[in-house]
Amino acid sequence: MRFKRGPLLGMMAAAVGSTFMVNGEGLAIADAPPVKGNAVEKVTGIGGFFFRARDPKSLAKWYEEHLGVLQIPTSYGAPSWKQEAGETAFAPFPESTDYFGDPQKVWMMNFRVRDLDKMVQQLQAAGIDVKVDPQKYPNGRFARLHDPEGNPIELWEPAG
Repeated sequence: MRFKRGPLLGMMAAAVGSTFMVNGEGLAIADAPPVKGNAVEKVTGIGGFFFRARDPKSLAKWYEEHLGVLQIPTSYGAPSWKQEAGETAFAPFPESTDYFGDPQKVWMMNFRVRDLDKMVQQLQAAGIDVKVDPQKYPNGRFARLHDPEGNPIELWEPAG
């Protein structure tokens, strides 16, 4: 299965020093606008990803069991999932995009992984269908799967 990497390559290029804008045909790279006067306060990362689910408890358990994403702690002292530092693409797509697959799905999560082959073997051993993109891109390798509720997930092993 081949994936459309143009938008994603643009996003990842943006993550290494430029900003990106969505235009009518996808992503275009642009130089960061100059900041005049005081520096603008920026967010430091994604603090959470919240979405509706038919069976939230079961789905949270699936993400923990198969992808290692810990569930939200039940107390303030309990450990929570911590991401490793790295690039994060944040990009709205046109409503008509087919990049996520099912047009009813309005989001797709992309997870960075250290070893795509190992992660794919682990998921397939658990009976989860994973499609590895055979092409290697300048920014890395990719695979696609779906959670039990059909939400699209992309795995990304960064280059280098």
